[in-house]
Formats: sequence, structure tokens, C-alpha cells
Amino acid sequence: MPNSKTRRDRARDFPMKQVVTKAAAGHATDNVFAAAHGRLPGSGLVAHIRTRAFEAYERAGLPHRRIEAWKYTDLRTLIGAVLPLAPRPDAAALVRAAASVKQAGADRVVKLVLVDGIFAPELSDVDSLEDGVDVRSLREVLEDTTDGAMAGLVLATTTDAVITLNAAMATDGLVIAIAEGEAVKRLIQIVHVATGSLVSNFTRSYLQLGQGAHAAVVESFVSAEGASGYQTNDATIALVGDEACLSYIRLAADAADAVNISSGIIVVGARAKLDLFSMTCSGSVSRYQGFVTLAGEGSKLSANGVNLIRHKQHVDTTMVVDHAVPHCTSREKFRAVIDECGRSVFQGQIVVRPGAQKADATLTTRALLLSDEARADNKPELEILADDVTCGHGSTSGALDGSLVFYLRARGLSEKDAQALLIGAFLGEAIEEIAPENLRDLVTAQAEHWMQARR
Repeated sequence: MPNSKTRRDRARDFPMKQVVTKAAAGHATDNVFAAAHGRLPGSGLVAHIRTRAFEAYERAGLPHRRIEAWKYTDLRTLIGAVLPLAPRPDAAALVRAAASVKQAGADRVVKLVLVDGIFAPELSDVDSLEDGVDVRSLREVLEDTTDGAMAGLVLATTTDAVITLNAAMATDGLVIAIAEGEAVKRLIQIVHVATGSLVSNFTRSYLQLGQGAHAAVVESFVSAEGASGYQTNDATIALVGDEACLSYIRLAADAADAVNISSGIIVVGARAKLDLFSMTCSGSVSRYQGFVTLAGEGSKLSANGVNLIRHKQHVDTTMVVDHAVPHCTSREKFRAVIDECGRSVFQGQIVVRPGAQKADATLTTRALLLSDEARADNKPELEILADDVTCGHGSTSGALDGSLVFYLRARGLSEKDAQALLIGAFLGEAIEEIAPENLRDLVTAQAEHWMQARR
């Protein structure tokens, strides 16, 4: 079925009221863009790309429920307008950020830190980068007037309004190139730290793996003490070369009242492998949208995700996997646990292009509702334009099995402990797909912390 819900989900499918007009949303962002213009890196071609991107965004405004891809996440209703750009972090902000980086850092990684949308080399492990790994800040690339082709590539836009807005407003990010055949031993962790309140951060990163290269990258979103009510708009563009292997993990643990809209645009080459994992466990409004194109024959994708939702959180995962050529494989598994008045949205689309024969794709999404007020909207889709394929999808929503909870309580566990044990088992199938052991342990620890907060 394209949309599987429990009875309690269907009963709450009321229409969302649109409270901000397109003109108002565009005007609010116009003021933000004009105010930030002098702080945005790049001139000449870069400035022209930014202006064109903003004009395209202005014509569309913030996405709303009349756009099919955003029907469950109406940003005009949920956030209303784009906040002013965060100021450049001062010394005090960097000190607060350093404490958050220490807490968020995984073991045995090379950390690259962005504070309020600006690369902070003093908090990063730049000297620990291995041979064959080149890292530059986006600001450096955009201000290099001799490399217009790279500037145009990293500021690429799409028809999606938030990605276009990101191209117009990005203040900084990272450009990472891994040489052909290089097997990067240490994980690369990009840490985004927000220190301000009622401001917005725009970052964009570009990752390129040469032919036969292997690397693992984890991207973390955290907040410093005192940060609240901020908005984050991040975009990552990745090119995975032929026979290369990339593990990419995204962990969002923003402030409780923050907004995080992140986009990933990834192209996978021939006989290459991409392992994706995304987890959101905090924030008021969150959306991760991934656009993966399997562009080379024999490429493989494994995509998994976990969303842990409570209070009145709204968390959206949207994935589009494009089988553009024959003999490609994709496996997708997503889990959501929703408590109190939280809302989970999952939209997954598998596209098989004409001529992409022998495509092998499966997609499953499951939502676990822990209260009568919890809500889940699941929409898996198949668009198959070839005739020799193996494709399938499934979607379920439901509550914990009462008999299992009773069984565990009869053996001495409290109700919350019994629920935590069952929730851990529910999430385990997705989390176990994470290959690097230290990252798997980091994700498991964050999930356990979320479950502890319920007790």
C-alpha cells in the first residue's frame, strides 16, 4: 500500500491551515538576503549565481503543503519566515562551541568544525588529515576567482526551494577531495555547532571521492549552551567515483526548539557502494531530504534511518533514489519512534529509469507509536519505467505489543524499562547496518539517552 496508517493516524488527518502568504514569505527572506549580502563570500560569477538562486527562491517562497514533496511539512505554517543570518562567532562563542564539540565528538575521528555557519580551524583537527585528503573551506573556494567552475559546481541549485535558498545564503562549509585509490583510515567528522538564538545558519559542503577511494564521514548537528530558536539550512553534494566506497552518517541533536532543514545530493559511480544512515533525536522541526542517483552500472546503496520523536516535534525524512542505469541495487530501512504529541513523516520514492533493467530495490518503513496523540505519515512510492526489475516497498505503523510488555514486567522490569528494551530491539535492525563500530556505539548511546529521558 502507498500509505499505511493505524486507525488513530487516520482520525487525525486534518488539513493544515496556511497562515503565511507566498508574498509575505518571500518579502521576509528578501530582507534577510539584503542584510546578509555583504557577508556572503564570493564576487563576480559567484555573486551572480547567488542572485539568480535567490530570485528563483523568491518566485517560489517557502515550501508549503500544496507542493507534493512538502505536503506533510508546510514550512510556511511551521516556521513562518527565515530568521536573520547569524553573526560571525566571536571568542566567547568559540569557547562555548568547543565544549559542545568535545561532547559530540566520536572516538578516533578527525573533526572539522563549523560554528554558526563559519569554519573554525582552531577547533578542527586540520593537522591530522591523512595524505590524499584535501580539505578547504567553502569560503576559500568561493573567493578564488580563478576557479569559477568549482564555484558553480558547489553552488549548484535544483527545483527545490530550500536548496536554492541555501545556494544564495551559504556563508561557509567544507570542500573535501579524496584522491583516487586512497583508503582513509580515520573517520572524518563534520560538527555543526549553533551558539546563537533566533538566527539562521546556512552551510554547504562538497565531497568528492576519486576512483577506488574509501572513506567514512559523519556529520553532527549540536547546540552550545544557551543557543535556542535558531534555524539551520545545510546542503551536502557528494560525488562517489567508480569502485569507491562511502559511509555517510548524519546525526541531528539540535536544541529542543531549533529548526533543521538538511539536504543531500549524491551521485554514485559504477561498481561503487554508498552506505547512508540518518538519525534525528531533537529539534522542533526537522527535515532530511536525500536525493541519490545510482549513475554507474553495478552501484549499490544501503540507506537506513532512525527518528526518535517526542513532545511536539515534527520530523520528516524524504528520500528519492534514482536507478538511472542497469544492474543497480538499493536497500532502504527506516524506523521512527513517536511519543507524546510528536509527528513523524516519511516519504520514500524509488525511480527506475527507462533502460535501467535488472534494478533490484526494496524500501521498508516502520513507525512505533507510544501514545494516543502520536502521529505517523508514511508514503513509500515506486515509479518503474523498465520491465525487468525486482522492486518492492512496505509500510507499517502500530503500538508496542502489550503482551510483550506484560511478559517483561512479569519478570521484574518497570514499564518504562520494558518499553526501552522493546524499542531498542525495534531500532536495532537499522542501527546494526552502521559499519564503523565507533559510530555504531555513538548512535546507540544517543538512542539510549533519548529512552532514558522518557523515564
